[in-house]
Amino acid sequence: MAVSLREYRAKIRSTQSTKKITRAMELIAASRIIKAQQAAAAAAPYARELTRAVSALATYSNIEHVLTTENPDAKRAAILVVASDRGLAGAYASSVLKETEQLSERLRADGKEVSYFLTGRKAETYFNFRSRPFVKSWTGFSDKPTYDNAREIGDELISRAAQYEPAEGDDVPTDGGIDELYIVFTRFRSMLVQEPAAIRLFPLEIVEGEEAPEESEALPLYEFEPSAEEVLESVLPRYLHSRIYSCLLQASASELAARQKAMKSATDNAQDLIEKYTRLANQARQAGITQEISEIVGGANALAEAAHSD
Repeated sequence: MAVSLREYRAKIRSTQSTKKITRAMELIAASRIIKAQQAAAAAAPYARELTRAVSALATYSNIEHVLTTENPDAKRAAILVVASDRGLAGAYASSVLKETEQLSERLRADGKEVSYFLTGRKAETYFNFRSRPFVKSWTGFSDKPTYDNAREIGDELISRAAQYEPAEGDDVPTDGGIDELYIVFTRFRSMLVQEPAAIRLFPLEIVEGEEAPEESEALPLYEFEPSAEEVLESVLPRYLHSRIYSCLLQASASELAARQKAMKSATDNAQDLIEKYTRLANQARQAGITQEISEIVGGANALAEAAHSD
C-alpha cells in the first residue's frame, strides 16, 4: 500500500520532535559527566590516605576483626547491586544485573546463601518482576550520589556483618548476619569504555584501583591511641563508606556516559530516518506531479481527438 505525501510529512515532523528530545538528553548527560568526574577526583585523595591508614592497621596491629579476618566456614554472602534509577542508557543496567547473576552463581556453587541489597529503581524493578526477594533498596540518587548516601548504605551493611557488635545505644539489626559482602557496579574507564565489576568489601580486600597503595610504597608506622582495637573499630566503617562512595561515583559517571552514548545513537538514527522519509516524500511528490502531468496530457489528447473527429 502506497504511503501518501501527507503521511511522510507527518512522520518527518514526529521524528524531528524525537530528535530534539534525544539531543537535549545527550547534552545534559555530557554536562553532568564532567561534574561526576570532578567529584570522583575530589574524593580520591581522602580515599587514598584512608586506604594507607587501613593498610597499616591491618598489617601492624595483628587484630582479628570480623571485617578483616577471613571466615573459613563462611556460608552467607550479600551482594550490593549498584544500578540506575532511570533508563535510556543502553545496556548499562542490564550489564550490571548480568554481572550480579554470574557472581551469584559462583557464590552458590561454593555453597553460600546469597542475599541482595539494591540501589537504583532498575535493580528494584528487575527483582520485583521476577518475584525475587531482597533485603533492602535505596533509590533516587544514582546519577548524583552523595557521601551521606554511601554512609547510610555502609552503616546498614556493616551492622549486618556476622558477629558484629554494635555500640551501646545503636539501633541496628543483629539477626541474619553476613560473612561476606560484595559490590557490583560499573567501573568508569573512559567516555567510551565502562565495564561492570564485582569486588569484595569485606572481609577486607585492598587490591584494586587507584586507591590501593603501590607495592613498593612503605606504609607509615602508626602508634595507636587509645588502642589499636578502638582505632580499627572507628576507621574500618569510614573506609567502607569511602569504598562504597567511590563505587557510587564511578557508577554515576558510567551511567551518564552510557546515556550520552545511547542518546547520541538515537539522535543519529533519528537523523537517518528524517533523511530517508524526506527522500521518500520527494519521490512521492515527484510521482504525484508526474501522474498529474500524465493526466493533463491524456485529457488534452482526448479533447484534441474528439475535436478532430467532429
